[in-house]
Amino acid sequence: MTAATTRAVDYRELMKKVEHLVDAIERADDIEATIRTVIEGIIAQFRDELGIYGGRVYRRQGSDYVLRGTFGEAKPVEPGLRVPRAYPPIDQCLQEGAVFMASDAPGVDTAFERELGVKEFACVEVGDEVYILAFNVAPSADREDVVFSLQILRHAINQKIRQERMVEVFREARKIQASILPRKMPSYPPFELAGRIEPMESVGGDFYDLIPITDKILGVAIADVSGHGLPAALQTRDIHMGLRMGMARDFKIVRTVERLNEIIHQSTLTSRFVALFYGELEENGTFIYVNAGHIAPVHLEAGGGFRLLEEGGPVLGPLPDTAYERGVVHVGPGDVLLFYTDGIVEAENDRGEELGLERILDLVRDHREEPAADIVERIFDEVERFTGAAPPEDDRTVIVVRRPR
Repeated sequence: MTAATTRAVDYRELMKKVEHLVDAIERADDIEATIRTVIEGIIAQFRDELGIYGGRVYRRQGSDYVLRGTFGEAKPVEPGLRVPRAYPPIDQCLQEGAVFMASDAPGVDTAFERELGVKEFACVEVGDEVYILAFNVAPSADREDVVFSLQILRHAINQKIRQERMVEVFREARKIQASILPRKMPSYPPFELAGRIEPMESVGGDFYDLIPITDKILGVAIADVSGHGLPAALQTRDIHMGLRMGMARDFKIVRTVERLNEIIHQSTLTSRFVALFYGELEENGTFIYVNAGHIAPVHLEAGGGFRLLEEGGPVLGPLPDTAYERGVVHVGPGDVLLFYTDGIVEAENDRGEELGLERILDLVRDHREEPAADIVERIFDEVERFTGAAPPEDDRTVIVVRRPR
């Protein structure tokens, strides 16, 4: 093994190389790939300027750091070597983020470092102390240059690792959200059912559910949690579970909503509020519902008239003892029930105009003889046509319940 020799540092060139390596980190596929990219990149790009000619990566396991691999001109050592977290160089590295030490510095185990083939070394912790990256450094290396450069790279690595962790969290949240949305529309003759949700982000706060309670009763729920992203998506899971539990216990519709309000109010996981509409459709067309602060669904009658379904009470969450009222409508042949969130009717075009409910009702009237699934798709097409290329500013959800003539 030959140690590198250093030359005078050109800081502009050094920063270009740092930026180049940061770009490589951004392109890495996952955390382990990021670590490999970093080790190999540092050795390749900083050998001359910083005297770094080899490296090792350790991963924390319990109270030890375990060697995962060696790189460059570092002495080959079998993976699995364990180093206690309390070993002074590691302890100092964890405290300061990056350090440069000689093998004869106080607290350094000379025999151990000799076994690794190390005379002078630098190390950096990344991933909230999950990894230690250790580098063999030439004796002529400038301590400040090495530590300065490693601290910059440490920041970039940690940003990438945090990004990967958030991607994984969102991936799990998407799985949760996908698991609670209806996988297929239940069959409930004589009614046709269709629904679609388009979150503003990869996960969102809109939610809908179609719950076969008995052969003659179908539960219909739509909700809008304040905010977007992960916290809102997780709150939708609570709504899903609360509704299903209420149905399993055979609660009356008002009691189900009131109990769900208590659960959301008492939750220690979130302070978000929930707008919910829940109704139960009977086979004969009777629809009993409670509107808890949700934008009012529409009962569009066969003759063209309509009624907003507003009876209920305030949004869920702010007050623990809120009382709710129920409303009742009859869905006859040729009628349509339209449920939606405000991301539909409040969608704006490039002039700042909102799509509005009237445009949606006109569209449904024009296509009311088509299948429910086609009506849902026409609504989303109209939203996209109206807004053009503008990105959505809210989650968008539509449910259509149609009773053919």
